[in-house]
Formats: sequence, C-alpha cells, structure tokens
Amino acid sequence: MRVPRLTSMSFLNKKIISFEPEVFGVDLSDLSVKIMQLERDGKLEKVRGYAVADIPAGYIEDGKIIDKDKVAAIIKDAVKKAGPQKIKGNRVICSLPESKAFLRIVSIPKMEKEEAREAIKWEMEANIPLPIEQVYFDWQFLETDSTQKQNVLTAAVSREIVDDFMDVLKKSGLEVYGLEVESIASARSLVPWEIKEQGGALIVDLGAQRTSFIMVERGVPNFTSSIPFSSESINDAISKGLNIDLTEAEKTKLAHGIADGKDNPIFNVLKSLLENLVQEIERTLDFYAGISKENSAVEKVILCGGGSNLKGLVGYLGERLGKKIELGDPWINLKMGKSIPIISKENADRYSTAIGLALRGLDYEN
Repeated sequence: MRVPRLTSMSFLNKKIISFEPEVFGVDLSDLSVKIMQLERDGKLEKVRGYAVADIPAGYIEDGKIIDKDKVAAIIKDAVKKAGPQKIKGNRVICSLPESKAFLRIVSIPKMEKEEAREAIKWEMEANIPLPIEQVYFDWQFLETDSTQKQNVLTAAVSREIVDDFMDVLKKSGLEVYGLEVESIASARSLVPWEIKEQGGALIVDLGAQRTSFIMVERGVPNFTSSIPFSSESINDAISKGLNIDLTEAEKTKLAHGIADGKDNPIFNVLKSLLENLVQEIERTLDFYAGISKENSAVEKVILCGGGSNLKGLVGYLGERLGKKIELGDPWINLKMGKSIPIISKENADRYSTAIGLALRGLDYEN
C-alpha cells in the first residue's frame, strides 16, 4: 500500500469543486522563479509544463520583494513560456522563503483538533521571535506513540512577507491556492515514502546564496537552519584562488569539481570552505539528536540545490561524515513507469521545491 504523500500544511487552502484541480507550483526565490505542473495520464504521472527564469539581483533581497511589478512580469512570462505543453489554469501553490519562516515542533496535551488551536497559539508565542499578531501561522498534528502528549508541527511567517508574495502573484495574473514553506515542499519531493520505516534524513540544500539544513522525521520536516555556504561563495573562492573571473570560475568548477583531492587545485582552494560545511552538518546532527522527540537515527544525508552537483562532493562528504550521502532525486515519489523524466536527475535537483509544490497541486483535492 502506498504511503500518503508528505504533509500538505499550507498557509492558504481554497476549496475546489472540480474533477481536475489544475494547480501548479511556483518556486519564487531571490534569483529565480521555477514553474512546474504535473498531470496524471491514467495511472502514471508526468510533467505537463515547466520553466525557469532568472530574477536580476536586487528585485528580491533575502525574501523581501523590492520591485513587485518587475518580478510579476518575470513570473507571468515564465508561465507563458512553460513547456512542453502549456500550463493549464492559473491556480498556484507558491513557496515561501525558508529564511523568513519559523518551523517548530511543539507538544500539547492530547485533545481534539477543534480545541487545539488556542493551546498551539500559546506555545507558538513562546517559540517564535515575532509577536503572534505579526505572523500568519499554520499547524498539523504529527503521529505520536504517547497517550498523554500530542506533537504538532507549526510554521509561522511574517505577515509582511506573505502579503507581498500574495500581491506579486496576483499582479502576475495568478490565483493563489496555497503558500508553503520551502522545506515542506522539498521534503515532499526528496524523501521516499518508506522513510517512515527507515528513520530520519537530513536534506542539505546547497543554494545560490545559502545552504539550508532540513531535518526530516517520519516524512515531516521537524527542524531547519541555514548557513552562508553557497554556490556563489564557491565560485568566489575559485575566482580568487585561481585568479580567474567568476564566469570562468563557474566553468572550471563544473568541468573539474573536487575529484582527486589534494591533486586537484580546486579542492585545495575550497578545502577550508568544505571543512566548514562538514562541521556545520555535524553540529546540526548533534543539535537535533539532543532535541529530537522521536530519537530517530539519521539514515542518510540528501544533497539538493544547484551546488549539489559539484563533482566529488558526495564522496568527500561521505568519507568525512561516515554516513550515506546521496544526490536527491526529486522524481522518486512520482509514478512515472518506465518513462524517462523530462529533466535529468542531475539538473532536476534545483527543481526539488518546485516539484514538491507541483506534487501538492496534483493531489490538491486530497
């Protein structure tokens, strides 16, 4: 029997009375927007349309939308250009920036959902750095073996950020049916359904401007954090270390990576950065082991994001951490039969959040 898809907690859910909800995903970040729509063909699932568009620096800064009109125009154009087939409808689920979200697990006495809201609200007030009236929040009961306590996944995001995202999506001609924190969408696409029987997993999302850590237990993100390590910092170090410009540094990184260790000049340039990454992963695992309510063993570390395809990185981290390291496969939870994904596994890593949002859209009515 197939395990149900990961948490569908969202800051907005609208009712759809339709046999085909036609809701697609929009992953909006500081430097890009990614569009993804999935559809069913009999018992199989496939990509109907997708697109990616760059967003110039300064239009969005650390999750804050600075130029709404220009960002809206980029989103609108990306939706129009999506292929191989046109995007159906204008209903969307959009990502919210991880850096602006507060994701926590809280415990309350066992009670019915109708009674839980006020208890959860009081717990959240004690666990987020903003006044409760300045955030939108949502929550979802988690599975627990306790007969006395109920664990609850909570998420809160600044009202200002949410309102800005809503505004720019409406300017794009889109109707918002859901807003979801990046980590929840990424976990939905990257963590196999059977992970509930295999213990926990750590997702390491190596992005253009930061690296996010997402601890997942029983298929649900329980804890997130981030560090400045990024694709941009790697390129900058290579540029300075080898005395080449940033464009050439990117090409050199992709061509050679860090394979061959000490015999590779790129590895020597990046050694201190990579060691910092290892230490931060170890700290994250140690910290989470201390606060975990389930004491689940971390069975694997999943790499995703544009920086995850650095040649030799999987082997290096596996050796240094003594854990199973693998590149994330965001297609792993789709029923695709024998068909080959339209985007290769190597290039699909950067679409992990968009695919997770599209999966939510595919099962929206459920």
